[in-house]
Amino acid sequence: MIQRVPVVLLCGLAGLLSACSALQGPACGPGEQPLVNELLYFGTTKPRGTVSTEDWSSFLGSTVTPRFPQGLSAWQAAGQWQSADGSLTRENSFVLNLVHPESEAAENAIQAIVAEYKSRFEQEAVLRVRSQACVSF
Repeated sequence: MIQRVPVVLLCGLAGLLSACSALQGPACGPGEQPLVNELLYFGTTKPRGTVSTEDWSSFLGSTVTPRFPQGLSAWQAAGQWQSADGSLTRENSFVLNLVHPESEAAENAIQAIVAEYKSRFEQEAVLRVRSQACVSF
């Protein structure tokens, strides 16, 4: 019995360590590379009016594309969220999907995109969902 206690403890420690390694992101298979997958959700309701499709296209061209010229995907969506005052806001939105290498430059670019959208279109927030992904082309 005394000899089994260390084995149980070692097994438990091994389990905890393997769980920690899973937080680093997926292990990519042959032909895949680890990249960051970003989803950004941009609301369209402004204090006076809405962000139009033309406004969005202009924003993509002037603010997003120069920072991520390698490519992006964007689409319209409908959603809802709770604002800072507690009210439920239902609104159309635009979703931006960026897949990029992990880097300080990419992080700075995304922060600049979010800040510009909030400033230009008087937005309280932009939702950002960031995850690790294995990508192949």
